[in-house]
Amino acid sequence: MPGNVFGNMFRITTWGESHGQGVGVVIDGCPPLIPLNEDIIQAMLDRRKPGKAVTSTSRKEPDQAVIMSGVFEGKTTGTPIMIMVKNKDQRSHDYSENSRLYRPGHGDITWQSKFGIRDHRGGGRASGRETVARVAAGAVAFELLNRVNIKIVAYTIELGGVRAEKRDLSEIDNNPFFCPDAEAAKAMGIRAAEIKAAGDSIGGIVEIVATGVPMGLGDPVFDKLDADLAKALMSIGAVKGVEIGSGFEAPRKTGLTNNDPISPDGFVTNNAGGILGGISNGDTIIARVAVKPIPSLNIPQNTIDMDNKPAVIKTDGRHDVSPIPRINVVCASMTGIVLADHYLRQKAIS
Repeated sequence: MPGNVFGNMFRITTWGESHGQGVGVVIDGCPPLIPLNEDIIQAMLDRRKPGKAVTSTSRKEPDQAVIMSGVFEGKTTGTPIMIMVKNKDQRSHDYSENSRLYRPGHGDITWQSKFGIRDHRGGGRASGRETVARVAAGAVAFELLNRVNIKIVAYTIELGGVRAEKRDLSEIDNNPFFCPDAEAAKAMGIRAAEIKAAGDSIGGIVEIVATGVPMGLGDPVFDKLDADLAKALMSIGAVKGVEIGSGFEAPRKTGLTNNDPISPDGFVTNNAGGILGGISNGDTIIARVAVKPIPSLNIPQNTIDMDNKPAVIKTDGRHDVSPIPRINVVCASMTGIVLADHYLRQKAIS
């Protein structure tokens, strides 16, 4: 099956390309009577649009969500929900000159190998523009999860080597990087401006936290909750690594220090990141993703053309300096989609 479908009981199918008519999603399996309107979806999409951060692209898409089906009088009907967002500010001519060249760091060469054809305009289906559909679906998942008091937040803990030392979540909306550390956010701004002036790009780390998740979501073997979270987050184009709980620090601990002691009041620590044996343990779910730098650079890079001849490429289109912070809400959305799916799966058997 082509990889455009994700989920089991709460299932999404995304469609559209960067420079096509638009992008969108079909959501199947959402229960009826969930409050939903375009303003709810828009609030999520607005967190993904280019903002005040120096890392953002100059492409200005209004990203106006239109609900095409599945909602009546402000509530879901239990039938498939289709959400569409039209593309308004695409400039395909920016990519014409390099249409026969493979961009380093992009999927151009692999897509050409697999399909024998590729849309060179902004990456087509492989573009970060596809994540608009994920965020729209995430908005629906969030409304479902709100009914059972599950909340999800994603924030920047590292950008271009500048790391946040504090976790003051009240600071997230006070800076353009959605960083929980005000001083680190200032340093991130300086670092990003330096990189932008050089025509280069940077990556970083996003932390995702889900609270209110009940014990029992997930399955013990192939459909582990952490396995599905890892797949969901790794399916985001710029993500190159995922860790749950103590993650890559776990190998540096002993069993005694990595285990989470259990008391009558719950777990004393949370190295497990809220998941044990592939099943949620009732504690806060914590995940982090490593986000690579944007590969489109205003700096000459060596490559080859479609005839396998050496070439030099410089990308002149409009691009982010970093996927962060626009990717943050995408990470939160994919987490919400996984939790909504596993919540419905658990509800079906309990």
